[in-house]
Amino acid sequence: MRILVTGATGFVGSVVARQLLMKGHDVCALARPGSDKRNLKDLSIEWLEGDLRVPASLARACRNLDGLYHVAADYRLWSRNPQDLYDSNVAGTRNIMEAAIAGGIPRVVYTSSVATLGLTGNSQPADEDTPSSLADMVGHYKRSKYLAEQVVQELIKRRGLPAIIVNPSTPIGPFDIKPTPTGRLIKDAIARKIPAYVDTGLNIAHVVDVAAGHVLAFEQGQIGRRYILGGEDMSLKEILSQIALLCGHAPPRIRLPRGLIYPVAYCAQAWAWLTDGTEPQVTIDGLRMSRKQMFFSSKRAIHELGYQTRSGREAITAAVAWFQHGDH
Repeated sequence: MRILVTGATGFVGSVVARQLLMKGHDVCALARPGSDKRNLKDLSIEWLEGDLRVPASLARACRNLDGLYHVAADYRLWSRNPQDLYDSNVAGTRNIMEAAIAGGIPRVVYTSSVATLGLTGNSQPADEDTPSSLADMVGHYKRSKYLAEQVVQELIKRRGLPAIIVNPSTPIGPFDIKPTPTGRLIKDAIARKIPAYVDTGLNIAHVVDVAAGHVLAFEQGQIGRRYILGGEDMSLKEILSQIALLCGHAPPRIRLPRGLIYPVAYCAQAWAWLTDGTEPQVTIDGLRMSRKQMFFSSKRAIHELGYQTRSGREAITAAVAWFQHGDH
């Protein structure tokens, strides 16, 4: 099959592209002129020039395809211009899905996020049916992904978009070249730049498992249905301790109240605003999100798709190895 992947130059998208190539598919990758293509170097990829914000370029790209994986997203917890997140994540999603409908693409996988889902608030894992609303979304990234998923659901119901929605949790592992906010946390922990931690938790998933889950959703998922692609629930302390163990240094032992970190976050964001606009490691939205344990269940994907996950420890080991020794 001839399949288009958006976001293929990025973290999750590049691993999805690799999974599809391993299955013998012809993979097309949508990329803007001048995109960093290191993640897919030496691979047999058909490059299509296009921009999610330019509908005409997407109409050309969405011809004669057997499938589409829309993985691309602007994943930042802080931006000097928050409208960029809405332009890419919401308007860009609408544009590519409209192009998929017009191009007659028979099967679509849309990469959403667990950021769009509700949380239980009691350390119990949430699932696809845990209630959430736009008012629950903390920050522009979560709001933009929530609105983008609403666009996809609307097009499924009203226009017959043949899309399956996947909600990855916190993928980590190789090919995180940017890196993502979680990847930067791992890099900083490797470099012993995180002397303390806050009381929070994440669902850690190996990026290869998440990418394989995308393919399973394409092959076996039910149109209009959501599938969490996660891994293991771990506290931040456990994550940092595992990284320290792998790197041979002492783990952070001091738990800081969030109230002490907010001034640091405000200063970091102000400095980012005044300098090059690079997303700071500590953000206000990140602290607000950390108030709850971000734990999730992948039972639906396991039972309905045959999704398989490895341990959080294995995922962290792969991420640390890549950041220390990977080709990037």
